[in-house]
Amino acid sequence: MAEEEASQQEDPSAPDDGATAEAPVAQDAGSDDAPETADADDAPQADASDGEPETIGAEDAPESAPPENGEASSSDAEEAAAQQHEQETPAHRATVEELLKAGAHYGHLTSRWHPRMEKHIFMERSNIHIIDLMQTQVLLDEAADAARRFGERGKDILFIGTKKQAQDIMRDGAERAGQPHMVERWLGGTMTNFQTIRRSIRRMEEIEKMDADGTLDKLKKKEKLVRLREHEKLENTLGGIRQLARLPGAVFVVDIRREEIAVREANKLGIPVIAMVDTNCDPSRVEYPIPANDDALSSIDLVTTAITDAIVEGRETRKAKQEEG
Repeated sequence: MAEEEASQQEDPSAPDDGATAEAPVAQDAGSDDAPETADADDAPQADASDGEPETIGAEDAPESAPPENGEASSSDAEEAAAQQHEQETPAHRATVEELLKAGAHYGHLTSRWHPRMEKHIFMERSNIHIIDLMQTQVLLDEAADAARRFGERGKDILFIGTKKQAQDIMRDGAERAGQPHMVERWLGGTMTNFQTIRRSIRRMEEIEKMDADGTLDKLKKKEKLVRLREHEKLENTLGGIRQLARLPGAVFVVDIRREEIAVREANKLGIPVIAMVDTNCDPSRVEYPIPANDDALSSIDLVTTAITDAIVEGRETRKAKQEEG
């Protein structure tokens, strides 16, 4: 059964007479057995042509004769306000079509679901839960907006993703946004015993200094080898957080079940959690949940890119304000 689930999670395009064969959520919204939720065809601002919201420009506005009394009618005022609101509404971080293409809608087997994820589930298909991408779109926007605010305030967001599918994506995203990351393995106490972790980082840097100034070469061959192995171990585990001088302002997690210890530490310290939550997860432990497939590479990449872009935007805004002031 684990192999069957893995294939459903990793390969959304695999030919299968279950959830894969009829994956587009929008086409099933009108069926008798589908729950009453908005389908992908009704998604606001999700244009299949270019993924951008359709807005009405000034040159396209319909002409109308002015009222005889020289004052704008209430209907004209309402229409103008509606157009202005539509023009000011920002594009979504990801369209429903992009989420669908990434396979973000594929959940786990129904037998492995968490009851608290029920409100985020669109339907069940061949014993697989299908995530409501309309909710994913909205909650991804909210999570990205929170990440942008943290970046604007100069707060670090610690990227945590030690599962194989997430490691490279999370590392690349964190480095692009100038954020700390832990992608090899989570070292228990990284946040709750932070000062001890800082001592380990200083030890790692001490060995690097010994290597740079030639001190290591003066040691016996065996002693030098021991130091180098110690450094390699520390670098693999703590290299991504060497610049983390204080506790992070928030954490961004892929697969909160796998990173349970990290999430628990964040909860204990009151550090906000931004996380992808699959259908087998408990979203109540996450301040900014993003209902999505946390096993497929394309799904992880899409969500991580959105969060990373938001952090970069926040940091750029902060930099601009500092230069002005």
